[in-house]
Amino acid sequence: MLAALVAAVATSPQSVEIKGFAFKPAVLTVAAGDTITFVNHDQEAHTVVAQGGAFKSSGLDTNDQWTVRITKPGKYPYFCSLHPYMKGTIVVRAARGMH
Repeated sequence: MLAALVAAVATSPQSVEIKGFAFKPAVLTVAAGDTITFVNHDQEAHTVVAQGGAFKSSGLDTNDQWTVRITKPGKYPYFCSLHPYMKGTIVVRAARGMH
């Protein structure tokens, strides 16, 4: 029973809220191949742009969502191109069974 619960949690989508002109959580750790959904709860538009160009959203209005899947392990710092002081990091670890 516990193994099924752990497996379900490990494969569930991850999310980052955009609220109060901040990404919450500021650092999110996921497994390679996980889906990450960004949800804008602010009244202002925001974007999600990786330094180095690994991913880039269009403008997200209030309550808009944007999803990305990162398959390569590593650290992916990102920011809002409209408000560059807004920063976060996605840490992608190798999926179980990958070396």
